[in-house]
Amino acid sequence: MDIGFIGLGEMGGAMASNALKAGHTVRVWNRSRDKTRALADQGASVVDTPEQAFAGDAAFSMLADDAALRAVLVDGGLVKHAPKGLVHVNMATISAALAVELTELHAQHGVAYVAAPVLGRPDVAAAGKLNILAAGASEAIDRVQPVLDVLGQKTWRVGSEPQHANVLKLAANFMLASAIESFGEAAALVSGHGIETQTLLDVITNSLFPGPVYQGYGKMIAERRYEPALFKARLGLKDVRLAIAAGDAVNVPLPVASVVRDNLVDALAHGDGDKDFAVLGQVAARRAGR
Repeated sequence: MDIGFIGLGEMGGAMASNALKAGHTVRVWNRSRDKTRALADQGASVVDTPEQAFAGDAAFSMLADDAALRAVLVDGGLVKHAPKGLVHVNMATISAALAVELTELHAQHGVAYVAAPVLGRPDVAAAGKLNILAAGASEAIDRVQPVLDVLGQKTWRVGSEPQHANVLKLAANFMLASAIESFGEAAALVSGHGIETQTLLDVITNSLFPGPVYQGYGKMIAERRYEPALFKARLGLKDVRLAIAAGDAVNVPLPVASVVRDNLVDALAHGDGDKDFAVLGQVAARRAGR
């Protein structure tokens, strides 16, 4: 396929690289041009404007947050002036409100739109093992499925309303944050009673809670190893705030999310915003005087 990729951070860059390795023709654009160099070495065409990337069979965007997405896609007029026949695949984690707005904007201008946020950190993206939550018209998803197949291990088709994929992603990230918080608190509890956190980790991950969340984040908490960050605490705070806002929009209280938000704010207040999400374990230990 002939595709464009807009946004080449750790996630976007890894996904664009995998598309190139699979033989797709890829045009790339990023605000900071230095992030395009490695992809250019792999065969990507580096373009000067987002409009040049927003062309071909499909355009994939992986921008950092609502503000970046709005500046490029909405205020920059990309959707309004999209070429006929293009499918836009937005893979970013965004607010529920902007998700609805983008769905309406694409419909207004007759642009096929797929929301496809992902589950997985940059290392998972690099390995092509993401779980992709895709929503939109079936025919639009079908058209981009060959690319999605090389970006992730599974595409979960979660409905025809694009914004539903974004809300599901917020719900999943909220659950992830809650799991990290609960392990951090449990680690502080057992430590207070003289039990090694590693013992808790071994028991839990081989009985009640096997799987990547506790095995990965729990291991970092047990080792008190929060750098280098695979997913930064400040980005986790952004996602938890988005989940709370999505709940507010439909009068759904998320009291656990509020606790996690406050503890992430605590982490940032102590200068730990660029440490891994697992730094919630350090917050719990500090609160317990450990």
